[in-house]
Amino acid sequence: MKSNILLHLLKLKIIKMKNFLFIAIAMSSVLLFSCKEDANDKQGAEVAELKSEDFNYVVEQFADIKVLRYQIPSWDDLTLKEQKLVYYLTQAGLEGRDIMWDQNYRHNLTIRGALESVYTGYSGDKTTDDWKNFEIYMKRVWFSNGIHHHYSNDKFKPDFSSDYLKGLLTETSTPLEGEAFDVIFNNKDSKKVNQSKGVDNVALSAVNFYGPDVTSADVEGFYKGKKSPNPDKPLSYGLNSRLVKEDGQLKELVYKSGGLFGPAIDNIVGWLEKAQGVAENKAQGDALGLLIKYYKTGDLQTWDDYNVAWTAATEGNIDYINSFIEVYNDPLGYRGSYESIIQIKDFDMSKKMAVLSENAQWFEDNSPLMEEHKKTKVVGVTYKVVNVAGEAGDSSPSTPIGVNLPNANWIRASVGSKSVSLGNIIHAYNNAGSSGRLKEFVNSTEEYDNQKEYGQLSSKLHTALHEVIGHASGQLNPGVGETKETLKNYASTLEEGRADLVGLYYLYNAKIQELGLVDDWKKIGITAYDGYIRNGLMTQLIRLKLGDDVQEAHMVNRQWVSAWAYEKGKADNVIEKVTRDGKTYFQINDYEKLHDLFGQLLRETQRIKSEGDFAAVEALVEGYGVKVDQAIHAEVLERNMQFTAAPYSGFVNPMIVPAMNDLGEINSFTIEQAESFESQMLYYTKNYSNLMHLK
Repeated sequence: MKSNILLHLLKLKIIKMKNFLFIAIAMSSVLLFSCKEDANDKQGAEVAELKSEDFNYVVEQFADIKVLRYQIPSWDDLTLKEQKLVYYLTQAGLEGRDIMWDQNYRHNLTIRGALESVYTGYSGDKTTDDWKNFEIYMKRVWFSNGIHHHYSNDKFKPDFSSDYLKGLLTETSTPLEGEAFDVIFNNKDSKKVNQSKGVDNVALSAVNFYGPDVTSADVEGFYKGKKSPNPDKPLSYGLNSRLVKEDGQLKELVYKSGGLFGPAIDNIVGWLEKAQGVAENKAQGDALGLLIKYYKTGDLQTWDDYNVAWTAATEGNIDYINSFIEVYNDPLGYRGSYESIIQIKDFDMSKKMAVLSENAQWFEDNSPLMEEHKKTKVVGVTYKVVNVAGEAGDSSPSTPIGVNLPNANWIRASVGSKSVSLGNIIHAYNNAGSSGRLKEFVNSTEEYDNQKEYGQLSSKLHTALHEVIGHASGQLNPGVGETKETLKNYASTLEEGRADLVGLYYLYNAKIQELGLVDDWKKIGITAYDGYIRNGLMTQLIRLKLGDDVQEAHMVNRQWVSAWAYEKGKADNVIEKVTRDGKTYFQINDYEKLHDLFGQLLRETQRIKSEGDFAAVEALVEGYGVKVDQAIHAEVLERNMQFTAAPYSGFVNPMIVPAMNDLGEINSFTIEQAESFESQMLYYTKNYSNLMHLK
């Protein structure tokens, strides 16, 4: 649809509902619908008319980023009531967008407001290199929800001067001064999340989870004194708050209605209440009710009650992930980042892949874990392939491809978990890439051919095994605390590596063919092993600047898994580093022994988690996962220079546009695609800026 048509569609009167509360669900670029009185015009972003048969997945590319589109193939299979549910949930997610910006860094909202004012208001020469560099910087900030890279956590360095920005600010009458201006150009707050060994990780992390004078020792001491009413069901202390010092005393500022982020939370809750009114079934509606209660109160017991209810609510075609969930952005692993994903069941693929959750007990029983670390009964593991209808917060624009929740170990053990694979996101990734980089780094023609034929399926299965079996596997020893307490800053990378190892162990196993998931399990396993080692030891290094250590949890785990296997297999030449025509490759000589090595490492990682062995996880991660072979890194960067494809990708969201009857009721929807990245970002700011008072 052309932009003028969308504008017409979006010129609807919308009601700002009062006393809403918070819930983070997912997102799609849309307008609001409501039934109250204070109307706001919400004008739309540009859209492109794209048909499925000639769908253009690529929006644009800048810096190290490629922005993509995705489709919602399950949309037409939904009833109008189900479509309303999806719509209300996506609106809830959008209303909380600014939360993630403020969580990421205390000056992000101020800086974004100023940059966008310049971006839209400047009428001077836009052909200069300085302006082009300003545009790139603006887009990088949009993509990362702030001034720090979404993956490396490093602060962006603009390729224009402070004087140039001052001139733009003056010409557009835009205020930006003090620390918020200076930090764009200086070396302060250079790392959003600093997990380096031997430093104060909290004090040296720019993430806005803690007050500026709070230290790691403060955090650990504060939560050491917190005791859950039921020690067997530990509460997620710190998950939904900021820890600050007031008059020298530590205090939590809780995310809730009337508390921190209250205005956004109130708006989100209003949409959740509408979603509850069109829930597919009682279990889903009851879970939404508990989530609403949680956001109104900030009560962590209610959060656990909600997660139990949400995990058990497995019927229906619509599901969602929302709230303050993943703790990767907290250097100590307490505080959750705002996140929302709305999911529509992929009916065909879910049937095919449900076999994994149905056989979860077999995988647990036959794993190489110590017997005392195995669950005697794996309960409630559900697995679905879903199609995303909208994302927000920590899941947008950069998005995961698979998710397993809830994170609380005791809920996983007693109730179970939900695992999803984001099918349409994976499809978009697969259809927007090129094979040039693969050809450069594979060791042989056979490896390349295997990757082309089996790569997508092996990747899909690894994701499924990682989420469904991996995260749901194993158990803590009696009396051992949560991993964020025992393993501290290494908890996230240990858990991700452990789940990866579960997937790797079972990908090279005849069981997956017996279950009908593949036609040739050895080819699938070989392809998966080749790809994992190639990525862990070489190709992921294209994401780092020369000289940098690895710090992002997933990158760290891929390196320590690969490097450990490489070193431990040296005696038997399991993995061989070969040089050919001046280029380095890693060649797997014995897949059976590599499979055994992965099993050994899986056994050890589960032991570390089960026993809370901090010394062992520190030795594993620091010894294998952080430091980079600089010679290989330099070579990888040089070999990669020939490729124009960006190493990171993310998405604009489809726009769910409601049509109204004469009574102001929704009677249908259309799905439109954003034409450009900047139009969607500016649209979001115009219509969902609920926290600009924090600037």
